[in-house]
Amino acid sequence: MRAGPRLEPAAEDEKPKPRTSQADKWAANLAAARQFYEREGHLRVPRKHIERIVGEDQEERELRLGAWIGNQGSRAATLSPERAEQLSAIGMRWT
Repeated sequence: MRAGPRLEPAAEDEKPKPRTSQADKWAANLAAARQFYEREGHLRVPRKHIERIVGEDQEERELRLGAWIGNQGSRAATLSPERAEQLSAIGMRWT
């Protein structure tokens, strides 16, 4: 019998990052939307706009805010009332 390659545990920097929950993704995108609104005074975000935010872990992230805002607008009928209110509070236009 031939010996196969030896498997060794991945080093800490080689391990994949834990998956981000949907609630965490929502919170990050909402924070990006708030940041954009505070800076620009509106939420008419160009579809291809990328917003840079610093997360709670102090790591900089790039979020596709334009696509996310557009998607929330098209999902308005299925958003929870809480999420719709969060977006309305920062100037989301639903039409």
